[in-house]
Amino acid sequence: MAKHPQWSDEYWLLLIQLYLKKPTGLKPLYSRGMVKLALELHVQPQFLYEQMFRLRQMDTPRIEKLWEKYAHSPKRLTRAIALMRQMKGFGQASDFYEGVEMNESWERDFRPIDADNNLMPIHFILILDLYFRLTPTTMVAETPEISELSKRIGVPIKTIVAIMDVFQFCDPYLNRDDIMISPLLPTCQEIWDRYGTEKPERLAALAAQLKEYF
Repeated sequence: MAKHPQWSDEYWLLLIQLYLKKPTGLKPLYSRGMVKLALELHVQPQFLYEQMFRLRQMDTPRIEKLWEKYAHSPKRLTRAIALMRQMKGFGQASDFYEGVEMNESWERDFRPIDADNNLMPIHFILILDLYFRLTPTTMVAETPEISELSKRIGVPIKTIVAIMDVFQFCDPYLNRDDIMISPLLPTCQEIWDRYGTEKPERLAALAAQLKEYF
């Protein structure tokens, strides 16, 4: 497996800590803890997930030694991580990543959009997945699936309905010729351009993984 340019072997400690959090074990790809660590390290969740799988397999002597040293000593692990964060400059990202070219395409999906600090692109991805499961006449507040999604992702029902209305404007199959004025349009159009022409099952698979974040 190729090494990520921003991966350091010291980060195994952070993965051990995450792995040991209850429920102990391999964490879902887009679980909140996995995404939070990925954002902190500027390393894609997919890479961390694969590394955590290696951790579970203990496929190298180094990993095995780290596991033996820290897995059964939470205090020692906490101290080692605290020291690592201090020495690595965590919390001072501008200094720590100075001179490093960053590709934040995936990271933007987990950050608030300019139009609404309560919404992230991943919300729009999940709403688009539901959009393809409904018809325009059922994209209303009374639809149970919309209510269920609202509770799951913490987005008001009226906001989900509004986003679906914008997606209808983006949908070329509906041939809407009206004018859409909405601060949510740029994000809706971006998500549509990325996933609107994908095979529905691919979007559904991604949405199922992203739900683990909530």
